[in-house]
Amino acid sequence: MNQFINSRETLVTEAIDGTLRTAGGRLARLDGYPHIKVVVRTDWDKSKVALVSGGGSGHEPSHAGFVGQGMLTAAVCGDVFASPSVDAVLAGILAVTGRAGCLLIVKNYTGDRLNFGLAAERARAFGLSVNMVVVDDDIALPDLPQARGVAGTLFVHKIAGALADQGGDLASVTRAAERVIASAVSIGMSLDTCTVPGSPKEARIDRGKAELGLGIHGEAGVEQVDFRSAREAVRMVVERLTPHVGPGPHAALLNNLGGATPLEMAVLAEELATSAIGAQLRWLIGPAPMMTSLDMQGFSVSLLPVTKADEAALCAPVGPWAWPGCLALDAVPVLPLPDGLTPIQPMPSRNEATRAFIEGCCKVFIAAEADLNALDAKSGDGDTGSTLATASRALIAALDRMPLADLTQLYRAIGLELSQTMGGSSGVLLAIFFAAAGDASSSGEDAHGALMAALDRVQQVGGAQPGDRTMIDALLPALQALPQGLGAAATAARKGADVTATITTAKAGRASYVNAAKLEGNVDPGAEAVARLFEHLAETVGA
Repeated sequence: MNQFINSRETLVTEAIDGTLRTAGGRLARLDGYPHIKVVVRTDWDKSKVALVSGGGSGHEPSHAGFVGQGMLTAAVCGDVFASPSVDAVLAGILAVTGRAGCLLIVKNYTGDRLNFGLAAERARAFGLSVNMVVVDDDIALPDLPQARGVAGTLFVHKIAGALADQGGDLASVTRAAERVIASAVSIGMSLDTCTVPGSPKEARIDRGKAELGLGIHGEAGVEQVDFRSAREAVRMVVERLTPHVGPGPHAALLNNLGGATPLEMAVLAEELATSAIGAQLRWLIGPAPMMTSLDMQGFSVSLLPVTKADEAALCAPVGPWAWPGCLALDAVPVLPLPDGLTPIQPMPSRNEATRAFIEGCCKVFIAAEADLNALDAKSGDGDTGSTLATASRALIAALDRMPLADLTQLYRAIGLELSQTMGGSSGVLLAIFFAAAGDASSSGEDAHGALMAALDRVQQVGGAQPGDRTMIDALLPALQALPQGLGAAATAARKGADVTATITTAKAGRASYVNAAKLEGNVDPGAEAVARLFEHLAETVGA
């Protein structure tokens, strides 16, 4: 897999320097590259308790992204997934520790425990007060003698950091950190493993599966499960967390493990907020990448029971850019539509033949969803099939409130429904098409005349003409041939659609941004949808 790196050997040092160049002077690094990679605050005067954390790189923005007022004083960075050396940790301690002392916050991995522990001993030999806490929040592997430290570590950074920033002494800051560690729990799930720079990717998780409880270094989890949906994924994660959830309010930290999109993370946030433990979640941190695992396509959930003091500490403002904030979970606010947009619903009426006709047309688009998406991926953004299928499902669901016995009002009702449920430019154009058909029908046009008038309106508004490589290339000849029967219309639609595969310069739609080489030989998905519709009508209604 190609990655935007120069070399595995310089990856971490170059990444740190790239981060520091945009830190506005608030952060610096200690000299000593490449063996000592320590990021420190530049505004630190050693008058308060210092917080030092770190570990292997690859978890960005942890740990350097959390250095700043209210959180860490220094972050000690190792190579990717490798603990930093004892000398690097000691350098970090010596650089930031004054008479108030230092607290080391360490995730529960052998290398980190040993290297941070020995560095602490050496720092004490210099006469410094140094305490160390070990975070073990991962509940994925209950039989593991020493639970791993994962994203729940950030609860410790934030609450201990707030207390230290307020002037708490080393003993009280340490006690707060230990209390948080005793209560925080985390578990993750991913659809794929991560890609370690310079190494081949381990293809451990089969297609259609998700791994529950895998570690932040790509370590195997507790089990592989069938993946069905975001809702089911959150349900399984919550099911593992539930035995650890006590009474009272909790804060949740929803962490992107690196490869999930913001859109996916927002869906996961909604599912978590409405899950079986949603009523106990008062605060949400994220969703955001905080403790990642390179490009892992997954997420983790961390929970912490919170007191009023904890809430204040979690919500206290901080300097680090990577902290997404701790925000109250509220109901979704819904405001009424502005005057003029609230739809006037037509009087429903029954006509079984019309209902069956519309359902049949909609099912054509639903069945073609995957094929049309595949076509659109070659010339657009890959969503034509999904757009048409989503609108078709919505239209079927709306049939009970449609004026099926009144063709003029039916055209207008379909246009209104599509304007609300169908996305993209195609939704707008089809809404215009049916609204115009309704207008023409009310003026006395028969069905064919109404459809031709509607197509003319779409061409005026959308600007597409025959030969521009759009659905017009199939729809116009189909409607022109319709007086000769549905068989003739289907033949004309198919011919028009197939011709679009020879048009290498699109003049409208998303395909107009695509080069000729990608267009040649591929039928326009909108035209293909029209052709399939008329072929269905020719087969089921008659020639």
